[in-house]
Amino acid sequence: MTAAAITNLLRANGALRLEHQHSSRTVNSLRVLWLSPWVRPLARVQAEALRRRGADVLLVTSDLHPESDAARDYELVLDPRFRRAATWPATLAAWRRIREYRPDVVIAEMVGDPRWIALAGSAPRVQLVHDDRPHDGERWWPPYTRAVFERWGAGSAATVTYSDYVAAAVATRRFVAGTRVHVVPLPSDLDPALCPPFVGPEDRHDFVMIGRLNAYKNVDVVLEAWQRHVAGDGWRGDDLVLIGDGPAIAGALPKHTRWRRGSYRYGDIVATLAAAKGSVAHYRRASQSGVQVLSMQLGVTPIVSTAGGLPEFQPPGCPPVGVDDVAGLATAFDELADPGTATLRGAAAARHYARRFAVDYSADRLLKVLTQVLAARSPAAATSRGAP
Repeated sequence: MTAAAITNLLRANGALRLEHQHSSRTVNSLRVLWLSPWVRPLARVQAEALRRRGADVLLVTSDLHPESDAARDYELVLDPRFRRAATWPATLAAWRRIREYRPDVVIAEMVGDPRWIALAGSAPRVQLVHDDRPHDGERWWPPYTRAVFERWGAGSAATVTYSDYVAAAVATRRFVAGTRVHVVPLPSDLDPALCPPFVGPEDRHDFVMIGRLNAYKNVDVVLEAWQRHVAGDGWRGDDLVLIGDGPAIAGALPKHTRWRRGSYRYGDIVATLAAAKGSVAHYRRASQSGVQVLSMQLGVTPIVSTAGGLPEFQPPGCPPVGVDDVAGLATAFDELADPGTATLRGAAAARHYARRFAVDYSADRLLKVLTQVLAARSPAAATSRGAP
């Protein structure tokens, strides 16, 4: 079914207005529709920061993320899997709710259900692009809707990325090239209220590696470096703790390595991560990694590679290590094994996060983009450009 056919169906059901009427609302009453089916916790912390600034946010999301729980009063929870017939009634009900809501501006990120094109309506739209390319063969959009979503993305009023690296990489893509690109700092998706107290040297132990352990995570090099660290003079009795599922580990784990398999919620791991001496994100491919910002938020030094760690994310005094540099990575483990060093560098990482990536700082930048987009689409702006 084409996007036009879906739109016509919704209009026939009274679920979509024919035309968006731009309003003259102030920032304090800006109505934002946020479409985020896959990264609910990150959308939540940003939506709540916008709400603290007086914006009205309606978040349309799903319960497919492990951090999902009961819907909050600003959330509509849908199943974004297009081919499931049972998802249509709830989706139609959501369209009716959005028609009543009448958003001024729409944020769309990682949308892969063509019905949500009609859900967005005709309000000016900002597309949020997370990465320069999908990871490990994953697709941004299903093959049968790729062209539809590329055209839809190209019609965005603006594009937002979370790093200069991604902004440069996607600038010439079909769905971005005609839009203005803005860079907004990437906050952690951990609710600041759930952050444990900063951990001192007496309670620092172990190194952690969290997330789905795919091939680009460079696990083989990490394990080889860990073996060298354990066999050397710098080891202080720590374990390397792997947390998450994934296909990247084959065979027996080296000594002093533990693997906590399976999906997890932050409540299950946040204490472990906050007490770590270092957080390993030594990837083979550049990624604006939520692991980096989460680690810094908790006061833990992220250990990154020259290929995978974005310099704009990394705190001062924590240089990246060559992606295949086993000796250099082992040296990083040796240095952070000292609890005093781990604590001092962790504190520097926490300060870097607070100054550059905290959600309130990120929300200020995002709100500025939204208000600029709305102002550019307002009747007054059109008149000033000489439009009839």
